Amino acid sequence: MTGHTCSRAGCRRDATWRIDWRNPKIHDAARRKTWIACDDHVDYLRDFLAARSFPLEVGPLEVSA
Repeated sequence: MTGHTCSRAGCRRDATWRIDWRNPKIHDAARRKTWIACDDHVDYLRDFLAARSFPLEVGPLEVSA
């Protein structure tokens, strides 16, 4: 258990993925937002952002102890 809940609305599962993204229409390259996702929703959230042509990076969520 990571203690970090998936960003997908209504999901209560532990997040295992990190999605860093930005909206280039309103944020410069230095401004990034982060969503975290469980295994079931990482593709959904990534596809949601990609459909809007938002630059994004997906990687494992690293939680320090």
